[in-house]
Amino acid sequence: PDGTVVKSQDGEVLADLIGVGARFVVAEGGRGGLGNAALSSPRRKAPGFALLGEPGNALDVVLELKSIADVALVGYPSAGKSSLVASISAARPKIADYPFTTLIPNLGVVQAGSARYTVADVPGLIPGASKGKGLGLEFLRHIERCAVLVHVLDCATLEPDRDPISDLDIIEAELALYAGDLGIEGGRVPLTERPRIVALNKIDVPEARELAEMVKPELEARGMRVFEISTASHEGLRQLTFGLAELVEKARREAPAPEATRVVLRPKAVDDAGFTVTRRESGGAVWFSLRGEKPERWVRQTDFANDEAVGYLADRLARLGVEERLFATGAVAGDEVRIGPDHNSVVFDWEPTLLTGSELLGGPRGTDQRIEERSRPTRGEKRVEYKDRMDAKALAREELWTEREQGHWADPADER
Repeated sequence: PDGTVVKSQDGEVLADLIGVGARFVVAEGGRGGLGNAALSSPRRKAPGFALLGEPGNALDVVLELKSIADVALVGYPSAGKSSLVASISAARPKIADYPFTTLIPNLGVVQAGSARYTVADVPGLIPGASKGKGLGLEFLRHIERCAVLVHVLDCATLEPDRDPISDLDIIEAELALYAGDLGIEGGRVPLTERPRIVALNKIDVPEARELAEMVKPELEARGMRVFEISTASHEGLRQLTFGLAELVEKARREAPAPEATRVVLRPKAVDDAGFTVTRRESGGAVWFSLRGEKPERWVRQTDFANDEAVGYLADRLARLGVEERLFATGAVAGDEVRIGPDHNSVVFDWEPTLLTGSELLGGPRGTDQRIEERSRPTRGEKRVEYKDRMDAKALAREELWTEREQGHWADPADER
């Protein structure tokens, strides 16, 4: 939903989804596989294998929803915030005569002349809310995005140790403590610097009206705009809604324009083959590391229990140019080739003769005659065969040279 903050388990903010349609991919899913029908070709009329799907990524994240509203109503429990939202909008929050009636923020849309803005009824705050007391942190996070704050002060409270001035000072102190932990960046205005309005509520009670008239000059002396209201008789609500509309319109005008998304194009180089082959050596052993998006993806999609699927992988790698690159890097038959990262690679004994024509693809489905055990000697056997061949060539040369010295070879020029 609009206003969702995506965080890692360590508290790092990964994304702040503001605006309808905002999107962030936390963990990408794997690419789907292909059935054998999609792999048929003139060479493979009826493939006996399929491509596996790739595994997707996994990540544990914390999703935190912060209400997006233009105005936030803050104050003690039972100060009349929910009643105020119900009086100036079509919202119908739960209203009762006991504290903490509101457990989740309520949003209402207010129309004041041509201005239209949203109001959030933040659940009641108490001393210590900035440290989580009374679920204060759960409530305070919903005012982070609001442009205007409204202090709803209860002028008819019956608690002996409370009055509008002390209530305001306590809530302001909690807001200042909470704002110190936000680390606000990117042009957002700190909570203590945002426009604030004071609404002296419940003036329909005579004693409350007298108290409101008494404290209003002191609040105005602090530079705050004060409205005397009653959610029961709707007195002063029209003036309050138009006053809020004025501040909201000003905040919208002064807000920085959203930056357009930059489209960055990174075309591949003309000589980029899409993979790399590197000769590696460790502990006297030599192998060749093959890295690249396509080869690694093809390996993940291959069912190595199916010989035909392995043959298909060999054909794909050959068409990509892997065979030529291995030759150019100095690989010989029987060398070890690792495809993928070092900690999780697939190891092959390279056999260049695996590449051949379509005449060997006519075996039973799921098989490939090119990779039968009898046609794939071990590396040691290949080296012995190579040594025997070289010895045979040396003996043949020596025998021919001996025959020539003994005169068994005649020069055609001498015969003429």
